[in-house]
This record gives sequence, structure tokens and C-alpha cells, in this order.
Amino acid sequence: MSLFAVFDIAGSALSAQSLRLNVTASNMANANSVSSSSGETYRARHPIFSTVMDGFAFEEGPGRGVQVDGIIESMTPLRRDYKPGHPLADEDGYIFLPNVNIIEEMANMISASRSYQTNVEVMDAAKQMLQRTLALGQR
Repeated sequence: MSLFAVFDIAGSALSAQSLRLNVTASNMANANSVSSSSGETYRARHPIFSTVMDGFAFEEGPGRGVQVDGIIESMTPLRRDYKPGHPLADEDGYIFLPNVNIIEEMANMISASRSYQTNVEVMDAAKQMLQRTLALGQR
């Protein structure tokens, strides 16, 4: 693998972690939104990643990066709170809240930001190695 491939791999990881951070921010922003029915309620979303393989999918070879396969909605049940005086309460007095777990989202955000930072450091190390390799010819 050449050092130039490191930039492609780390770049795809940066893109994936950036998307993960955006999805997590969206989940956290909608954590306290209220609705009157389960069909209208925001559901937590999570990105799905897969490895981009070098060559055919059935071969065991080195990975060539990461790709986003999609964003799925969490199947965790929505929260229901009994608040009969709330303007959005249904006929039984319940309001529906998203299935967003703030603690889990904070952990996702920390993990994604650290992964992002690590990939930036990988790219920086590859850049320094290329610069030092080019400097060898100057002596």
C-alpha cells in the first residue's frame, strides 16, 4: 500500500465520522421534541458503515476505506408521558417523546470526535513521512 492510499482511507473515515457527528447532533437537537401521535414523533437515527474492500467482496484483502450504507431509525419504543394538560396530549392524556438516549448520544459524539481526530493525525503522519521522503533527495 502506498502512502497516497492512506490519504484516501483516512479521508473516507473523516467523511464517515463527520456524518456520524451530524446525525448525533440531530438526535440531540430533537431529544425533547413532543408530538401527539407515535407516527409524528422523531425517532433516533444511526448511520450504518461498511468497509470498502480492495478487489472482490469475497476476497480477503486489505480494506480501502469506509462507506456509509445508510441511516436507519432506531426501533427502540418511543417514550410516553402522561400529561393531560399538555396542548399536544392525545385523548388519553399522553404525549409522545423521541426514543433518543442523551447519554448514548454523548458517548457516540465523543467516540466520533476521537475517531475523527485520530484520522486527522494519521493523515498528518503520512504527510510528514512523504515530506521526509522527498527531503532525502535534497541531501
